Amino acid sequence: MKLKTVDINGKTYAEVQDGKPLYVHDDGKEVAFDASATVSKISALNREAQTHREAKEAAEARAKAFEGIEDADAARKALETVKNLDEGKLIQAGKVEEIKAAAQKAAQEQVAAASKAHAEELARTKQALDKVTGDLYAEKIGGSFTRSKLITDKFAIPADLVQARFGNAFKVEDGKIVAYDAAGNKIFSRVRPGEIADFDEALETLVDQYPYKEQILKSTGASGSGAGPSSGKPGAPAGNLGGNRQERMAAIQAKFPDLPKN
Repeated sequence: MKLKTVDINGKTYAEVQDGKPLYVHDDGKEVAFDASATVSKISALNREAQTHREAKEAAEARAKAFEGIEDADAARKALETVKNLDEGKLIQAGKVEEIKAAAQKAAQEQVAAASKAHAEELARTKQALDKVTGDLYAEKIGGSFTRSKLITDKFAIPADLVQARFGNAFKVEDGKIVAYDAAGNKIFSRVRPGEIADFDEALETLVDQYPYKEQILKSTGASGSGAGPSSGKPGAPAGNLGGNRQERMAAIQAKFPDLPKN
């Protein structure tokens, strides 16, 4: 990435857009660099790192108080025995421990039975919740493809076919849609440094990396080696895409063998 400059009267100046200097990425795309937002993001990350460091130091300080105690269960048992000691009654203290052990065993059995029933109910509830959550996430991602302005404006194939090819790259994490590239890395925004790319920006990045992108995007009317193929109709994808959805899907899959068959 390098700064975009312009020469005026023999002097070199940075080119700006909306008061922000323009930078050119290796792929030729221009992005306005928001220095203020970047500094704010770095400050936030520094505060987060400080919080983690302070929590670690506090945990280490608490652990230091228990140095030398190798068997925690034995230490707790010794403390319980000491609590039951009365001056001159060491024998009775041992009996108290026996009674307490029997009572504790009975209580543990009752708790184990109740915990088992609760765990089974919790598993059933979690299964139902996971299904609802999965359906919700599928709708959230599918809806993003349906509502995408990028697909409407630039794609020559319908949103359901775009989702069939690129849908697996999107996940829902912490309630937000996150995209991953072919290497398994999260796709970050170029216009908002340090933040996850929104849906359309992430989809555009995925399409830029797709070897057959010219054949799924609308024709721009350009000519030459860089121009994508055209069916002769504005905005029409290459190949025979007439007929119903099943026929269109068959035509697309015949042209793009890597398209998932679903």
